[in-house]
Amino acid sequence: MSTFDRQSEKLSKRIIKKTIETINRLDAYCERLLYPLYLFPLKLITYSLYYLIRFSIKLVIALIKVAIDALIFPFRSLKNFIKALFVSVVAVYMLASLFVIADYLRTQYGRYGKFLCSVGIKHELQNKVVRIVGGYSEGTGFFISPDRVLTNFHVIADEPTPKIIFPSGLFLTPLKITGSREADLAILTTEGKYEEFVLKLPDRVELVEDEPLIAAGFPLGTGLAGKATLLKGRIIEFRSSRQNPVIYIQTDISLVKGMSGGPLTDQCGNVVGINTMSLAGLSLFISGDWAKESISGFTDQNITKISVDSSISPSEAVRAFYTYLKARRMTDGFNLLSREYLKKTDYKEWTSRFTDILDVQIYLSQPFEKSKDTVFVKFSTKNWINGEAEIHFYEGTWVTVKEDGVYKMLKSNIKEVANPAFDWFYE
Repeated sequence: MSTFDRQSEKLSKRIIKKTIETINRLDAYCERLLYPLYLFPLKLITYSLYYLIRFSIKLVIALIKVAIDALIFPFRSLKNFIKALFVSVVAVYMLASLFVIADYLRTQYGRYGKFLCSVGIKHELQNKVVRIVGGYSEGTGFFISPDRVLTNFHVIADEPTPKIIFPSGLFLTPLKITGSREADLAILTTEGKYEEFVLKLPDRVELVEDEPLIAAGFPLGTGLAGKATLLKGRIIEFRSSRQNPVIYIQTDISLVKGMSGGPLTDQCGNVVGINTMSLAGLSLFISGDWAKESISGFTDQNITKISVDSSISPSEAVRAFYTYLKARRMTDGFNLLSREYLKKTDYKEWTSRFTDILDVQIYLSQPFEKSKDTVFVKFSTKNWINGEAEIHFYEGTWVTVKEDGVYKMLKSNIKEVANPAFDWFYE
């Protein structure tokens, strides 16, 4: 047998011997730990504390030795001193960089925990806020529950049938409107439920100094097509007064007409306020928690309501007909068509003519040349076509007939007026 073979054999025997000894020690340790069994929990706690304390002591001693070596190292030679100086400069630079990064996160996101949650907020908000369009005003709103849209009262003031336009282009008329003129808030209740659009109001608004905020809305209303605009700014202060019960959040965001009623959120998309008013770069937003508390007291007392009566006269019947189109009360409008008129249409065909109408404004409805059954009418329609609002103007006559105690539409001669002059609206 060669010398190499003998050494390999000895090494193998030592390894086997060490392995057997380790297994035996482990077996003995387990036996001491497990038996007697009723002492096992106590032994487990005791042994765990023992090894934890032992490890902690060794760690502290090791750290002290490292610290002593680090203090002595620079003074052993000039070379060591230069090395230590270089490492110190790098360490100070890295520490300063961490402070700069932390300060950046604080100033840009308000709180360190809001750094990651800001991802995707733009897309989320643009796909949740809705347009609010009426005949007299336009603004923004958002769902605070599956069937309730919140907006400013001044957006729907004097408008009995505003339309809610979704980002997809779908629009609908709310079933009910409640609000408070003093709070400048209104709730539009929908027939269906839209849970995927909900942006909940907060129970409590907590913002830190200079925290960044985002205001979402539709500047210039339907005059500017496309998705909602997001404007960024910072909180300045909370505002309130004895004369006005509303609590406002003041920011440096410059709100634009049309954004009223939209949500003000933090970097994570959590609603903190409602867009309300702006002046010279300083905007006020109704605080979200105050709005949530005040909603329960909303009523329809100051809400404009539809009041028409087609039995009074042919002129009032024509006014009622177009008012029903404005409110998208299509069944009521269809019921004002005479039996003769219905010979050439049905409900499905007739309603298909008006699928894109957002609003109807009636400028004039009066007897035509002293006729008893013919009415001269002027009106305009606001149509929602491919994500944009188009306004068309019309004038002409309706011949009416009295049936079942009301005047109904018999025959029309309505023509579109291109670019009407200023006096057309007042003749």
